[in-house]
Amino acid sequence: MRIAACAVFAMFMCTPAVPAALPVEGMVKLTLDGQKIEGTPLSWNRREVHLLGRDGRLWQFSPDEASDYRKTSSRFRSYSPSEFRAELLRDLGKGFEVSGTGHYIVAHPRGQRDLWTGRFEDLYRSFVHYFLVRGFKLKKPPFPLVGIVCRDQRDFARYSAENGSRVPSGVLGYYSLGSNRITVYDLKDRHDLDDWHKTASVIIHEATHQTAFNTGAHSRYSQPPLWVAEGLATMFEAPGVYDSRHYTLRSDRINQGRLRTFRKLVPHHKPELVASLVVSDSLFRTNPAAAYAEAWALTFFLVETQPRKYMKYLALTANRPPFTEYTAAERTADFTSVFGDDWRMFEARFLRFMDGY
Repeated sequence: MRIAACAVFAMFMCTPAVPAALPVEGMVKLTLDGQKIEGTPLSWNRREVHLLGRDGRLWQFSPDEASDYRKTSSRFRSYSPSEFRAELLRDLGKGFEVSGTGHYIVAHPRGQRDLWTGRFEDLYRSFVHYFLVRGFKLKKPPFPLVGIVCRDQRDFARYSAENGSRVPSGVLGYYSLGSNRITVYDLKDRHDLDDWHKTASVIIHEATHQTAFNTGAHSRYSQPPLWVAEGLATMFEAPGVYDSRHYTLRSDRINQGRLRTFRKLVPHHKPELVASLVVSDSLFRTNPAAAYAEAWALTFFLVETQPRKYMKYLALTANRPPFTEYTAAERTADFTSVFGDDWRMFEARFLRFMDGY
């Protein structure tokens, strides 16, 4: 089917093959592994196709793996709220209902609309407000954001496995770049404040990822350095960031858990640690606790002391050419173009600031 596929994609050659934030104009329908998919092609060649589905999913496949290509529309059109609801109910089965808010569609156990929908919507609005007052212009998501609240850990593990995500035990939720959905489960005992705070913290973290990747703070098509994505999400875990109207003290903006871990790093801190985090994601594989704490502290320092520069740097990472490798040299060049290349001076200012907390 290679000739047919290339012929269909040739119809799109008058528009850019890859977008900066929103889909290109036009949609195709095709069959992949027996499944009908409709969406807009983002990038294509004779070896690989990247396609954005109408439900927000990202598909990556060889033209030879699909068949029955045909153009269906001259413009991209996401699923309607009713189509999203139908898909979610079909995937989740009995015992769930789907509720909509201004920007979210949330699938949750029956009778729990008031518990979940307002929380997701409030987090979205808080994120947008945070960036608006700092002069960072966000984009409207091209489709509703989807949140799935499973009944318990067993439901969560089953649903995740069926959708290609095998999550380790102890994980309460995640945001998937591929499906563009948040999936979490409720720890049930809302009278146990520790349990409820764990659930809430996971939702805040993952909703920050989802909103950032759908409003232009990050790009789903060219992912930022991991410290940038995780630093922003861990920063939003602090009540003074995600709910600044009710938590107004400076101390409320501190993620106390990440700060405690960071303090343990300080005696061994060297400029090379910051530089390595900027250049590579390897610390997240070798020492995740340290990586998350360092990412939070670095993001907190930049936002609190150099907000305009931080927003400029964030825009650099979000507006890179889609579906291209972000090399170590490019990562270094982007960071130093905004914050300078004197790593020792940078670290001294960084540690001096963090010593005040």
